[in-house]
Amino acid sequence: MKKFFKLIGILLLLSIIALGIYYFANNESLPEGKKGKEADALAIKMFNAINNDAFENTEILEWNFRSKHFYKWYKQENIVEVSWDKNKVLLHTNQTKKSEVFVNDLKVENSEILKNARDFFNNDSFWLIAPFKIFDAGTERSIVNYNGEDALLITYNSGGSTPGDSYLWILNENYVPISFKMWTSVIPLGGVSASWSDFKDTESGIKLPTKHTLSLFGMELNMGKVKAYNPKANQLANNILKAINHQAYKKTRYLEWSFGGRRHFKWDKEKHIVDVSWDTIRVNLHPNKKENSTVYFNNKKQKNADSKIVKKAWDIFNNDSFWLVAPHKLFDDGTIRSIQKADDKDALLIKYTTGGTTPGDSYLWLLDSDNVPLSFKMTVPSMKMIGTAATWEDWKLTESGALLPTNHTFKGGNKLSMGSVKGYN
Repeated sequence: MKKFFKLIGILLLLSIIALGIYYFANNESLPEGKKGKEADALAIKMFNAINNDAFENTEILEWNFRSKHFYKWYKQENIVEVSWDKNKVLLHTNQTKKSEVFVNDLKVENSEILKNARDFFNNDSFWLIAPFKIFDAGTERSIVNYNGEDALLITYNSGGSTPGDSYLWILNENYVPISFKMWTSVIPLGGVSASWSDFKDTESGIKLPTKHTLSLFGMELNMGKVKAYNPKANQLANNILKAINHQAYKKTRYLEWSFGGRRHFKWDKEKHIVDVSWDTIRVNLHPNKKENSTVYFNNKKQKNADSKIVKKAWDIFNNDSFWLVAPHKLFDDGTIRSIQKADDKDALLIKYTTGGTTPGDSYLWLLDSDNVPLSFKMTVPSMKMIGTAATWEDWKLTESGALLPTNHTFKGGNKLSMGSVKGYN
């Protein structure tokens, strides 16, 4: 027996020595950084890279943490449903006293379960949305030189469950976070790193991580089936489509219109071929196979279509068709829908992340009482347009049943006519 206890003591001593060696070999001191405008500027670049505006407008997020804690966060209402084991808490994050606790679906009063839910949410949501919290109240931002590149050190002086923690964000060349290093009260080892990757592109327009790998013994944290979406915005978009007879638009084969009397169009939507005419030029444009397009000068067909003319026709069509059918494009691929208030009413913000000639543009649609668009505010960075307003007016019920605008008015009174708008089959 003495030999047994002696062996146990030796193994324990060896374990302590091994842990000590591991600690001193891997423990890092918290780096010193430079606070001030430069740090905030780096943080803003990071915010822009991760599409913070979309995060602010996100309505609902869903995820789980290591398949143990499950969440449905109604972000705009500051309410999150937290579930684990036999417990469920409707946690009001800003007014904890309004929270409700359920055990086996029966409502109970239990302060310990409520505290657990709050602590779980503080920790587990951090692993989902930490990059969006770099300007939270009580945070300090510093620039740190890490491996010859600027990294962003965030220290939480207040808030959450463990104030005083620090995180060093490692960014790629586009200022997107790819990992962080931690100095926290719950991990005695300083500088433990965690990946921030394995992203999912969510419906609301933000990228969220689905798992993390820690440098501490290769531990993996799984975030489950991550979702972020905007059901109220989707409903408002569907109300607009109903108001402008979108089902009839989808079935419409031919559209005809002009743009300020300068350019003229006949679009076969079914075949997606459009005649684009301006000056003495006519292009039979195949937008999806531009190499099949043909060019005419004074109604004489070019033997070999001029690619520059075809490209110009494509750019013209993308721009000029938008002014006719943009409200029918609310659910196009690459669109993000969210709600913003304008004049104390819900307005629909559409951002195009792909497609067209200037992806990244956004449009805030203002509606009448029947959900027909009255106007929009355009944000087109490439044209230095920020919130530029234009009306959508003189809507016409076409032969096919689709509702389309015939005129637009800009600030200053300038008008844009869409000509004799036609939609037919």
